Amino acid sequence: MPTASNGSVDLYYEADGEGETVAFVGDAGYGAWQWGWQHAAVAGPYESLVSDLRGTGRSDAPPGPYTVGTLVDDLVAVLADYGVRKAHVVGAGLGGMVALEAARTTSRVRSLAVFGTAAYGGGIDLSPLFGAPTDAEELGESLSAAFSDRFVEAHPDVVEQIVEWRSEEDADREAWEAQAAAVERFAADDLYEISDPAVVVHGTDDAVWPVERAEELAEGLPRGEFVPVEGAGHLAHVEASRVVNDELLRFLDEP
Repeated sequence: MPTASNGSVDLYYEADGEGETVAFVGDAGYGAWQWGWQHAAVAGPYESLVSDLRGTGRSDAPPGPYTVGTLVDDLVAVLADYGVRKAHVVGAGLGGMVALEAARTTSRVRSLAVFGTAAYGGGIDLSPLFGAPTDAEELGESLSAAFSDRFVEAHPDVVEQIVEWRSEEDADREAWEAQAAAVERFAADDLYEISDPAVVVHGTDDAVWPVERAEELAEGLPRGEFVPVEGAGHLAHVEASRVVNDELLRFLDEP
């Protein structure tokens, strides 16, 4: 089992494919299952590197609160352990904040793609997205905040499968609160310092992370591009995976 270490914290990761590395950094509370749709699209023309955030999956869950800076250090530890000097970094929610901060403060980022995220976390209430891994009913109900009503009604089999994955991989309440604290405390005041190419993808019906903040983020990035996903909720990269994957591969393939 490949693991990297940041101090006393062990971080689990997996890699597949060939080519330039695309490192995926997950959203608060969710396990690596959230990248299943992108991993399949990227691994092949690129190398996919997926790690579990501290507090989720097979990574350690030290006491919180966590900070985005600490999670950047975790990402750097994974890249170093795997022998990758630079990577395209794809982040969702909290992971998007990690991608932004890594681009601003390290030399490890080739480009960044962020899904359902923002430049600052103050005032964002993540609680509707949490579900206790031991409570299948709560896990299912919390997905109504992550997806559009249309998706939940049209794909009950997918929702059921996601609930099963969440019960195995998601953060418990303590670890989720530690991750949510990182979102609350984050503010990227120096977006102009991020010179890497960037694409900001956001579901227009995101009930938790306001789409207006995504538009603001894209406008603040010197090389930022905003891509709305019409009618999709917070987990647009799952709900509208074909659309998002097409945009991601287009972005990665650009010179």
